[in-house]
Formats: sequence, structure tokens, C-alpha cells
Amino acid sequence: MTGTPLAPLASAQRIDNLDVLRGIALLGIVLMNVEFFSAPLMDISEGISPGDRGLDRLADAFVYVFVRGKFWTLFSLLFGMGFAVMLGRAQAAGRSFAPVYLRRTFGLLLFGLVHALLIWSGDILVSYALTALVLLLLFRNTPTERLWKWGGGIWAVMIGLMLFFTAMMTMGDGTQDPNASKAAAEAADLRAAEVAAYSAGSYAAATAVRVRTFLHMLGFNVFLVPMVLGMFLVGAWLVRSGAMAQPSGHRRLFVWMGWIGGVAGLALTVASVAIDPNPGGTDQSSPATMLAMTLHMAGSPLLSLGYIAIVVLALERGASWLRTLAPAGRMALTNYLAQSMAGTLVFYGYGLGLWGEVSRAWQVVGVAVFFALQVVLSRWWLSRFRYGPLEWTWRAFTYWQLPPMRRDGALPLDASTS
Repeated sequence: MTGTPLAPLASAQRIDNLDVLRGIALLGIVLMNVEFFSAPLMDISEGISPGDRGLDRLADAFVYVFVRGKFWTLFSLLFGMGFAVMLGRAQAAGRSFAPVYLRRTFGLLLFGLVHALLIWSGDILVSYALTALVLLLLFRNTPTERLWKWGGGIWAVMIGLMLFFTAMMTMGDGTQDPNASKAAAEAADLRAAEVAAYSAGSYAAATAVRVRTFLHMLGFNVFLVPMVLGMFLVGAWLVRSGAMAQPSGHRRLFVWMGWIGGVAGLALTVASVAIDPNPGGTDQSSPATMLAMTLHMAGSPLLSLGYIAIVVLALERGASWLRTLAPAGRMALTNYLAQSMAGTLVFYGYGLGLWGEVSRAWQVVGVAVFFALQVVLSRWWLSRFRYGPLEWTWRAFTYWQLPPMRRDGALPLDASTS
């Protein structure tokens, strides 16, 4: 197929709402991740720590209810939106889409592997890259009106499977599954290795454990990839329907998303906490614990959609201060990896060695300060350069050409055109 060559998106062509949402998602991601820069990833299923008191418990509860699970789903929605934007541009230019998107996906996979193996094991980019292949292979030509149905249906099936497993546990005879005991022993051994390597080990020791953790967690993609795919498809629908580019013409949709997504998502999350506020720290073979985890997972995409609606409607009503986050969103990949680099260097033994020494409340305060610094630095960088450093590398690989990096003169960045 011939036509106008595809190239990196110019500033004037960007959907500004997406950059603002990426900036907000970055804040949510680091609010969640900071806990696990200073704790084993094997504890990631745990909820509100019963040992926290006062401000620490308040901070832990806030993150668990309003952040945990909500922002990787938000990033997934945004990734699906990016897929739809690229596909639409390729179709408009009359160019083949698959080669460009495959290079983009392979580039993302490389970034994810570097992140997971050399920086921090809690990576999601590898899962995104794997899901992007499924998206390309199975849903590239799906009609717009069916995208949200497929996305919601896939997510509903996964939640249904979790409820089925919960029901099976209820009807069980209480006999301990030998395979479950073996898996629990392996997880406990890996957890101990994480604590030893990350709290006081060398970079080489930490990297060896990162490799073990990465291989251990690869199997979770059987469950994670379908859930990410569901969010990709809903995000793609929000762009292809025109809602993100012209929110004023879809105000009713966003109002419904805000109310239904926000209220239902919060209700499911609160019900989860009422059943078991710390499901990962209790007996995970308990039906009540499994139900709590399922309700928490079910509420996450609904609240993510509610967050999108709130932000879009606020921007439509003139909340221009939100646009200060757009530069950070334009550099989402660079900032995401920078968060992990900073977090591990602060907490790991080969850095400042603060593993386990910073309370939850101070972790949240530290995140707020660090993210504010990222916003300022992103704005400064983009006033001089067109792309973040990793974004430039990713685009060069994707489009097989070197996009111009420097701006024509160090002009102030207008975030509204990002």
C-alpha cells in the first residue's frame, strides 16, 4: 500500500486530553509503586497493612482504595487510545499499519525487558507489548461500535472466572492442594531472596533476583493479558468514537462514565475492603479473601473510567491548571522508567539503602515532591526539545527515521498544544 509516509505526531495533531491523563496516570503509578520499591514484589497482593496507625494507615488506605489497580488500568485505556490514533492516521495516509506498529511493539518490549531485568521487576511494559500483539492480530478491523462490547465482555469473563473460583473454594472440602502448597513455598523462597538482595545486596545480586522474579511472574500474563486487552479495546473505542477528540459533543457519555464508573467502582472497592482489607496478608485459600480480591479488581476499571470522565469534564469547564501535567504525560515512558530508577536507588541496598525505613505517609509525601519535580523538568525539557529522550528513541525505532529533536529556538512550551 502506498501513500503519505507515517511519521511521528506533530504537536498540533495531538489530543491534549490524552497527555493530561497520561500525566495523572504517572502520578497514580508511582503512588502505587513506591510501596514496592521498599517491599518484596511477592507482597503485591496485600492490601491495607494491619500494622499501620494514624497517618500511615490513612495513606495506605487511600492508596489501596483510590489508586491500587486503578492506574495500570488507566494506562491500559490510554494505550488503547494510542493504538486507535495510530491506526486512524495510517488509514488516512493510505499506509500499511502493521509494520510500523510491530516495530513500535517490539521497541516497547525491549524497554520493558530493560526495565524488568536491570531496574525494577514490577514492570508492566512487557505485558503491554504482548497484549499489543493480540490487539493487532485480532482486533485491528473490529467495527467501532463493537470495541467497547468486546472490551467489557473480556473483562466481565475474567471477573466471572474469579467468582467461579471463589464459588469452587466455597464448595471445597478444605483439603490442601499439594500444588498450591508447592507454589506457596516457591513464592516464600523468592520473597526471602528479594528481601536479602534488595535491602542489602549488590547491584549484581539484585539483578539476579530480578531475573528470577521476572521469570516467576511471566505466568501471570495468562490472566493479566486478557484484562489489559479489555482496557485496550475500551480505550480504542473512546478515540474511534470521537469522544476524546470532541468531548463537548459527547458530554452525556462522560457524565454517565463519571457517575456510573465512579459510584459503582468505589462501591465495589469499599465492599472489598469491608470483606477483607488485607487479602494478600491473610489465608488466600479463603473464599472471603478471594471474593474481596475479585470485587477490588472489578471496581478498578470502573473507577478508571470515572477518573477519565472527571478529568475530561473538568478540562471542558476550564480547569486549565490540569494542563500543567501534559508535559509529564508527553514524556510518560521516560518519566515511568525514571520513577523506577529513582525509587530503587533511594531504597535498595546498592543505593541509599532506605529499604523498609520510610513510613507510608512519608512515602506519599516523597512521591508528591518527586512527581512535582518531574512535571517541572518535563516542561523545561519540552521547551527545548520535541520529545523526551526515550520517546525520541522509541519514535526513531518505530518510524525507522530520526525525528528532529531540538525545537527551533528555546521557546516557552505551550502545554495546551501538547
